[in-house]
Amino acid sequence: MSKYTTGALAKSAGVTVRTVQYYDSRGILTPSALSEGGRRLYSEDDLRRLKVICFLREMDLPIDAISQILEEAHPEKVISLLIEQQEEVLTEEISEKQEKLEKLRELKSGLKNRETFSLESISDIALIMEGRKKRKKWILTTLLTGIPIAALQWFSVIFWIVKGVWWPFVVWLVIAIPWGILVSRYYFRHVRYICPECHTVFRPNLKEAFLANHTPTARRLTCTSCGHKSFCVEVWGGDEK
Repeated sequence: MSKYTTGALAKSAGVTVRTVQYYDSRGILTPSALSEGGRRLYSEDDLRRLKVICFLREMDLPIDAISQILEEAHPEKVISLLIEQQEEVLTEEISEKQEKLEKLRELKSGLKNRETFSLESISDIALIMEGRKKRKKWILTTLLTGIPIAALQWFSVIFWIVKGVWWPFVVWLVIAIPWGILVSRYYFRHVRYICPECHTVFRPNLKEAFLANHTPTARRLTCTSCGHKSFCVEVWGGDEK
């Protein structure tokens, strides 16, 4: 069985000699043997114990708590639960970091597409990114509720043509028209538009917004603040400035 000096043990565990000596002085990592010259010697089991101690210290557990855990009849069960908990925490942190990274990349990409760099441009891009997830959620909900309605439409039309029965089409109209009105009202209540001229976030007149020439992310509108008419970028939610 391999024997480690204090220095070799520290190197194998990736810690300092002073750390090993500190754990020794606290009584949670005692050497398995002593050399003829009185030098401390540690075993493979001691190395594994040191790695466990280091892991528990990284979780901010105090020395006394670590000592109590290691003195348990089955410390591996407690440590296993702690590992699972730490895994969940790290997974959540990675997810949050990844989300922040995506926002930074979107912001970087957005700034590249701007002719001039300004605080207003950063504010606009940040506002667009903030509402993007909510907008995607609304689109998904609309699609999930719209698919059955679209299926009913095709069924009613085909049934009318093939069988000459028209009442399923009327049923579809009774369902589709209120659904379309509700979806449209909900949509226009939750969207705002950024004026490219003065950077005001505004809500346009419903009639103008409904009839305006548009793309998937912008509409040609008249700013309620400066009166400039152009394609304004759509954002989900937000208050008027």
